[in-house]
Amino acid sequence: MLIDNHGRPINYLRLAVTDRCNLRCFYCMPHEGIDFLPKTHLLSFEEMLRLIEILAEMGISKVRITGGEPFVRKELMAFLWKISEIEGIQKINLTTNGVLTAPYIPELKQLGISSINLSLDSLDRKRFFEMTRRDELPNVLKTFDTILENDIPLKINSVMMAGKNEEDIFSLVDLAKKHPICVRFIEEMPFNGEGIKPEYFMSYTKIIETIKSKYPSLYKIADEANSTSYNYKIQDFAGSIGVIAAFSRTFCGTCNRLRITPTGDFKTCLYDDGKMNLRDMLRAGLSNEDLKEKLQESILLRAKDGFEAEKARKTSVSESMTTIGG
Repeated sequence: MLIDNHGRPINYLRLAVTDRCNLRCFYCMPHEGIDFLPKTHLLSFEEMLRLIEILAEMGISKVRITGGEPFVRKELMAFLWKISEIEGIQKINLTTNGVLTAPYIPELKQLGISSINLSLDSLDRKRFFEMTRRDELPNVLKTFDTILENDIPLKINSVMMAGKNEEDIFSLVDLAKKHPICVRFIEEMPFNGEGIKPEYFMSYTKIIETIKSKYPSLYKIADEANSTSYNYKIQDFAGSIGVIAAFSRTFCGTCNRLRITPTGDFKTCLYDDGKMNLRDMLRAGLSNEDLKEKLQESILLRAKDGFEAEKARKTSVSESMTTIGG
């Protein structure tokens, strides 16, 4: 088992397989987009598999695949099947924007995917376009329906922003009325290429208050171990509601996650600026034992929370979320 310097067990890897995305979300990157990296700068699937095998030997049992958008990278399904064969990996989870995902859902079911997180910030087509700068809501809703049809556990991730999509909060909550899903509302973070936009920020407490204004029966339920969200139920709803204090960082004390970016930067906290580059170490010929030693050293220098990690950065937090995988 991996234990960090604060006594927290570490068993969860978030792996971003690409920095590319087919949306241009307002809270993720600036209007002009970002310069995507040449493929040679990214970890190959073979390099990723080697890193997962090493981390599985060290105690990682859960892998979440993120991006960018994972399905813009070719041969993703073959890669997921190979992860499923790695000894020690018990759960594979996926975060997707749903634009390209629907055709792959039956195979994901066959693979045994543990759950899918679907990004969905509005059910209104016009506001969806304003948030994402792309007219792709019909494809995302097709993915939503296909996931439910295949009985795969589903969480909806919605970044809630004042003056942008706050009027969508109740229609999104209502998705949990008939469906056994978790609809999770997320505080905006500064990972958008520009930094935090205070005029759009909605705190987790404001989000909860807003939901209660229509649904006063909203009540707290127990959170799973290492949960990033505060979780709630509404009377007679099939699903649940979650609120993630991603900027307030109230969940840091139980964080069990490590992150690897598409270019191989190893992050022990979302808010740090990377501890070392694993791609360069792999390509320099380091052995598995040498890599384990380097990984262990970094884990034993982990920040207590996101505020400490941010304070120790060499640059301010403003990189695009698509380059780090969340």
